[in-house]
Amino acid sequence: MTGLTFLIPIALLLGLIGLGAFFWALRAGQFEDADGAAMRILIEDEDDRAN
Repeated sequence: MTGLTFLIPIALLLGLIGLGAFFWALRAGQFEDADGAAMRILIEDEDDRAN
């Protein structure tokens, strides 16, 4: 039981750190262009066509 008194606060703290990192990434615009990277692989560059 004494192990739980240490593990529960540590788990809550790590969860809050993860949640804070998610909200920081959301405010920083990390999820703005989710489809752009997936579509970028389908677009041919002019450099690729010259070879």
